[in-house]
Amino acid sequence: MAEGNSFQMAIDLLCCHLGISEEEAKKQIGVQPTQDIQTHISETQQALMGLTQDR
Repeated sequence: MAEGNSFQMAIDLLCCHLGISEEEAKKQIGVQPTQDIQTHISETQQALMGLTQDR
């Protein structure tokens, strides 16, 4: 999660000034762990495959 490190200052500011958790701050600025992104991609691909199957 290299992108998380480059946004650490913004994450810290959100946590401090808004009183939110680090995970919530990451969601607010659009930084997600790689695993979450991969899961979302997989779910999207599976949904698309279901749309294209002949019945």
